[in-house]
Amino acid sequence: MTNILTVADLGPAGIAEVLALAEQPDLGRPLAGKGVALVFQKPSARTRNSTEMAVVQLGGHPVYIQKEEVGLGSRETAEDVARTLACYHDIICARVMDHDDLVRMTGATAKPVVNLLSDKEHPLQALADVLTMKQLADNLQGLKIAYVGDADNNVARSLAHACLAVGAELTLASPSQYRLSDAPDGVRQVDDPAEAVRRARFVYTDVWVSMGQDNEARERMQALGPYQVDEALMAKADDAWFLHCLPARRGEEVTHGVLESPKSAIWRQAENRMHAARGALAWVLL
Repeated sequence: MTNILTVADLGPAGIAEVLALAEQPDLGRPLAGKGVALVFQKPSARTRNSTEMAVVQLGGHPVYIQKEEVGLGSRETAEDVARTLACYHDIICARVMDHDDLVRMTGATAKPVVNLLSDKEHPLQALADVLTMKQLADNLQGLKIAYVGDADNNVARSLAHACLAVGAELTLASPSQYRLSDAPDGVRQVDDPAEAVRRARFVYTDVWVSMGQDNEARERMQALGPYQVDEALMAKADDAWFLHCLPARRGEEVTHGVLESPKSAIWRQAENRMHAARGALAWVLL
């Protein structure tokens, strides 16, 4: 058993194994009679539903735990929460504000801990992204991907590491103040969205104002306005597919037309959250 806190925890071999597991419709019931704790400090439609169904498909029993029920870091330490949940569950999954809470949980229990989202990374989203691209493009080696908008966030960070691990080429386009501050070697960062999407097979974006950033909304909207993914920008790419981790704010980071176009893969991407979670949970049990 192992943990998945970051994409680096998987590495190229682990990602390949998870994707192979994710593509199998029936992995048996390795979680039969076992519980999986789902701790949510932040709400999410896709993460909760995809992970719960992945647990059910593996024969297990998911238990959704709201932030008020554990008081992670306030009523109880991250270590004590992990020790308590390990008494009942075989896997602990958590969607947290502070990535360090996940690290502390792994140090307190031998049960695997899976990151459902933190301020640092979103590894299961990146696995779903790569799975989607693999289904639509077959060969990931040398595949050109563009990410446009706010690049200094957990989604872009996990995507960057995942792309490098599978041999894809990622270019991030953002204003200088929203560049990925710790971008791995091999990831390009540019100012011009048109340059980023040139010859790209996939164009990806995310919301400009995430949970907890409302006080920055005006500043972000002004700086990121020129980075909207619209029909004109998509036309500059190589007949590209559009990706978005959702939820999307139509008319802000992306137009309604792009979201609803025949080349939008957002619903396949959303479904793949469940398949990727199933593969990841099966992998940590190996």
